[in-house]
Amino acid sequence: MRPRVIGNKASGLLETREPRRFPIEFEEPTRDTDTFEITIPSGYVVDDIPPPVDADYGFASYHSKTTVNGNVVDYTRTFEVKELSVPVSRAEELRKFYRIIASDERNTVVLKPSP
Repeated sequence: MRPRVIGNKASGLLETREPRRFPIEFEEPTRDTDTFEITIPSGYVVDDIPPPVDADYGFASYHSKTTVNGNVVDYTRTFEVKELSVPVSRAEELRKFYRIIASDERNTVVLKPSP
């Protein structure tokens, strides 16, 4: 089960072969927080959850956490753009940042039949 139910924060913007020549510009400072609560189907228990993610590159940050409370999986994530312009010299850091987010968005909670 994928705890990130809706929405994507990752971007393939910098996944090109051509070197970046101009700064990356964001439209506005942003802080988005998503919280999802997913009830585990009866007859199942959680076997494994994704690790928390804490990525802060100064110009932007991303944090996520998955927890289990009884029969509910709680997933929370926060995406924040702090600086409107990222210089070309930091484009590789932004690429890594988006890859971390993409990886987190693909993570899954593993369920198994309850004993």
